[in-house]
Amino acid sequence: MSSKKWLFLSLPLIPSSKSLKVLTINPRDAAEPWQLGSQDAATPVMQGIIDLHHDISFFPILILVFVSWMSVRASWHFHYRRNPIPQRIVHGTTIEIIRTIFPSIIPMFIAIPSFALLYSMDEVVVDPAITTKAIGHQWYR
Repeated sequence: MSSKKWLFLSLPLIPSSKSLKVLTINPRDAAEPWQLGSQDAATPVMQGIIDLHHDISFFPILILVFVSWMSVRASWHFHYRRNPIPQRIVHGTTIEIIRTIFPSIIPMFIAIPSFALLYSMDEVVVDPAITTKAIGHQWYR
């Protein structure tokens, strides 16, 4: 977890005095200017959502690096001066199998933690501290 940053609330006591710094109850409980990412989690479920986001963000970065490497490698090795006859490119069964299996494995790595988080969000609290009732009416003409 990142280092804790405490928010301070300035309350003027006397017009001649500068201000009194009062420590808030929760660390970083509000959005900050130019903040990237989510606020600090207040519940374990939100912490799980943030962790899942960070875990899933790894896969697009991995794919970006791999595809960029393959593009640069293909551009370098199959340049028209190095390989003047394009029919000499070898097609292999191994690369075709890897190209088919690897993309199907990535969603499994994403699905397992996301299902665990989904089922943990569905848990019913036995003795809630507060309950709310929302009533909505359809607007008819």
